[in-house]
Parts: sequence; structure tokens; C-alpha cells
Amino acid sequence: MAQAGAQVMAAAAAAGAARRRALAVVALGLLALAAVYHETLASMARIWWRSETFAHGFLIFPISAWLVWRQRATLARLPVAPDWRALAALALLTAGWLAARQADILVGEQLAFVLMVPALVWLAAGAAVVRRLAFPLGFLVFAVPMGEALVPPMMDFTADFTVALLRLTGIPVYQEGTFFSIPTGDWSVVEGCSGVRYLIASVTLGTLYAYLTYRAFWRRALMVALSALVPIVANGLRAYMIVMIAHLSDMKLALGVDHFIYGWVFFGIVMFLLFWLGTLWQERDAPPAPPAAPARACRVAPAARLLAAAAAGLVVLGTGPATAAWLDRSVRAAVAPPLALPARLGPWQATDEFTAFAPRYVGPLLTVRRAYTDGGAPVLVHLAWYSGQRQGAELASSANVLVPQKHPVWRQPWERDAEGAGLTVREALLRSTAGETLLAWRLMWVDGRYVSRPLEAKLLEAWAALRGRRRDGAGVVLLTPAGEDLGEARARLAAFLGELRGPLGTLLARAAGEGGA
Repeated sequence: MAQAGAQVMAAAAAAGAARRRALAVVALGLLALAAVYHETLASMARIWWRSETFAHGFLIFPISAWLVWRQRATLARLPVAPDWRALAALALLTAGWLAARQADILVGEQLAFVLMVPALVWLAAGAAVVRRLAFPLGFLVFAVPMGEALVPPMMDFTADFTVALLRLTGIPVYQEGTFFSIPTGDWSVVEGCSGVRYLIASVTLGTLYAYLTYRAFWRRALMVALSALVPIVANGLRAYMIVMIAHLSDMKLALGVDHFIYGWVFFGIVMFLLFWLGTLWQERDAPPAPPAAPARACRVAPAARLLAAAAAGLVVLGTGPATAAWLDRSVRAAVAPPLALPARLGPWQATDEFTAFAPRYVGPLLTVRRAYTDGGAPVLVHLAWYSGQRQGAELASSANVLVPQKHPVWRQPWERDAEGAGLTVREALLRSTAGETLLAWRLMWVDGRYVSRPLEAKLLEAWAALRGRRRDGAGVVLLTPAGEDLGEARARLAAFLGELRGPLGTLLARAAGEGGA
């Protein structure tokens, strides 16, 4: 009897040692992944550090590790063996990372890197382990600083929501896009008022709360849905209350620092109420005990096999940075090309500039402007040329805007898609404090094509880079005076763009060739 007990204890000790070796292999693989993609990981940390919206990113990896630790008893009953099918997932993620890197889509790089973590665990430890750790590993997605694309629609919703409540209150309101005026003052919804930071924080906390509190899928899904819906509505109420406090105090309260204090206090109250509401459908019965696993489920593959799988995965993952470095070396440095707009385009002749307005483009290699007239109202072309793009000097970037937030002279009430000369453009209305009104059309030229969306431009840039070409492109903005009826201004821009698009495309293609590829 004693001999049998000793054998059981020896077997348990051997199994424990095997699992510790497997854990060590997986941990070393993840550390190697972080080392290979250290630039991407560092880019995430820099955003966490400088942005209040994404500061929670510092907590995501520790929380994920704690969630894995909570599963240690269950993991001890699962088989651990390499699953070579995961190599295909790692190869796809590496290709995605490379494409995002070549197009300077930072969020794409970061998302691909984070998804490499569960893929590497899948490869080294097997499908059973990664299924059990689906939530802890999936929770890492919240470490990726993404969600800024929601800012414009959230700004529009907050402005419309606030204006609707003001009108219900009986206060007269004049609205123009995200700008609105009431008898006591003028207001605008800027990026900081969009509520995106509240939304991201709420969804992150709500998702974690749902996982820890509930077991039924519908309960979890309901909590996550509420954590997304409640902050959107709450932010509209917050904006409305700020405007009302300022209105009723004759613009003495809820301005400046008070504005942000009221915002965060209100958000704290909303989150407290959200989690309290979540207790109303909390599952109070204890979870059933997991069934005992069969003896074969406790098997752990030899450490050599696990190490070979992790090494194979890292070889695949290493092709991404290696290929990116080779492509960077194969592309010649950017050189400013000779780029001059023609003096005549069909019936349009060059004339003096009629406005001092200039859109904000960050880091262009060259900027060219020229105004034209066909005998009527003029049109101004503003061209920003980019070549050999890098972080901080990109054509398709959220930093490149017509009017920055809180501009002292100009404001942009709205921007939307429009059609002109067979192209889709971004149309915007611009107003200055001096009473000048302009209609603007904006588009981009990338790799021989005109596009209006940043994602389209990024994909074309990635395709050019993967073909060994330098990522050259230009931001094109057309400006013309506008009256109350925008139809005449639109027709003018469409007629001018019809004359411009062909000669300008030829000019830019020549500039890209002369700059070297």
C-alpha cells in the first residue's frame, strides 16, 4: 500500500514538474515575442503614458495575468501539447502586422501584436488550454489604444442630443453641426467632450465585471451592451447639464476646470449606478463543480516538443520585422521633387490668392498653393506632398485636418462625403470670425489613384510598400467662396476638379518617379 502511495506521489510530482517546464516554455516564448516586437509594444506604452483615454492600458496585462492565475486549478487538468495549426494563424497575423507597418497603421500593428499572444499560446500549449483562457487572453485587446474613429460620430451625437434637450427645456438654440448658440453664449462639442474616453473606460470595466460576475451568456452580453449604451447617453446628459449650469449661472460655472471636474464626477456616479444595476440579475447560485478529467487529459508533452513549437512560431513571427527592415533599406530616401501647378487649366487661369486660410498638414515634404479663376469666383488649390512617410509625417493621419480644434479664427461646422467630377471627396463648410465662408473639398492622391478615406489611402500605401515602392502621396484641398446657397460653390468646385484631376495626376506621378522609387 505504501509503495502504491509513493508511486502516486512520484507521478504527481513528475506531472507537476512537467507542467512547470511547459509554463516556463510558454513564458519564454511570450518574452521572446515581446522582444521581437518591442517597438510595437513600446508604441502602445507611449500612448498609455500620454493619453488619459488609454491610460488604463497599463493595467490590462496585469489583469490578464491575474485572470490566468485564477484558472490554475482547471489548467492543471488539461492536456498540454503543441498544436501546429496555430502556425497558420501566426503567419496571417505576421502578414497583417507587416502590412500595417508598411502603411503606418499603428493601431493595426498593435492589434496584430496583441493577437499574436493567444496564437503563440495555442501553438505551444494546445487548443484545450487556449479555449480555457479565451477571455483572459482576449481581454488583452483592451490594451490596444483604439477607438479614436468614434470621436466624430460621438461629437455629432452629443451635440444633437444636447440641442434636443435644450429645446425641450424651452431654450432657443441655433445649431450648425457641432456648434450651437443659446441666448447666454456660444458652445461647441470638441474631441474632449465626445465621451469616447468614458465609453472606452466603461466598456473595459463592464466587460471585466460581466466575466467575473455572471456565467450565463445573455447576462454577460446584456452587461456589456449596457456598458456601451449607458455612457453614450450619460455623456449627452453631462453635456446638457454643463450647458444648463453655465446658462443658469450667467456663464460663471461649469467652464474651464469645472467642466472637467463635473464630467469625471458624473462619470463616477454613472459607473456606480451601472454596476449596481448589474447586481439586479446577478447569479447567486454556486457554479457546479467541474467534472473530473480522465487520466489521459493530464498528459503534458515533453518540454523539447513544446520548445520546438514555440521556436517555430517565433521564426514565423520574426519574418515580420525582418521583412520590414529589408523593405525600408530597399526604398530610396525621399527627395523633394520639382512640383509646380500649371498656370492654366482649360478655361481656368492662375490668379492672386483670395484667402489666407490653410489646412493643417503635419510634416509634408513640400507644400504648393495656387488660385485660379474662369472669370467668376476663384478656386484655390492647396497641395501637401508626402514622400518616404514615417510616424509623425504621414498623409493619411488624424493629425491632418482642415481646422484644428479650438482654432482662434476658423471653425468647421460639418464635414461629409460628396461627389464631384466622378470622384468621392470630403466636403466641409468653413467659417471665420471675420465673416469669411468657404466650401472645401478634400481628397488624397496615392499610388496613381484619388481617394477620400484614410483607410483607402493606407491600403494603397501598404500595397506600394510591399512592391518595394516608396510611399509617395499628396493631400489635395480645393477652396472656394460660399454663400448661403452652397449649390453654386459645389458646381464651381466640380467644374474645376474636372479640369484639374487629369493634369494633376500626371504631375504627381511624374513627381513620384523623379523622387525615386
